[in-house]
Amino acid sequence: MSCALILGGARSGKSRIAEARALATGGQPWYIATAWGADTHDGDIEMQQRVAQHKKDRGDAWQLIEEQTALSGALRSIDQPGRIILVDCLTLWLNNCLHHKCWLEQRQALLDCLPALTADVIFVSNEVGSGIVPLGALSRTFADEAGWLNQRVAEHCERVDLVVAGLEMRLKSP
Repeated sequence: MSCALILGGARSGKSRIAEARALATGGQPWYIATAWGADTHDGDIEMQQRVAQHKKDRGDAWQLIEEQTALSGALRSIDQPGRIILVDCLTLWLNNCLHHKCWLEQRQALLDCLPALTADVIFVSNEVGSGIVPLGALSRTFADEAGWLNQRVAEHCERVDLVVAGLEMRLKSP
């Protein structure tokens, strides 16, 4: 298994780069989307549009799994040697788990399953720690947990890149 982490801010180009990298392998790519489906955002029209645009941009080349909390289970369910799996994104997953109060158990389940995976996996995550300390306990918890999660996932990855303005900067390589 090879594991990669692509970090970046909102609209930095990280998903586009991750998708291109996965498609370049030539295999059948799998996409684990952690956002709720386009029809389940309870009046959040902007998020519905984002999800719909992501699906449209990806096209039909991908096998899709939508999983909002049980990420380790989704990874294990499609894990096979030679398969490429893109997980987009870890910070949406973190948000979902915090909302459903299952964060600690789901985080540990993901970290426990990573060494056993045989597929090649690309994780996409937001880099949220480059700004000011947020106001409000929940916002600070989210920023702290995102930073710690990115560090822990990066430990398991051979390659880590930061995307800024659509440009990749290599942080860690094999």
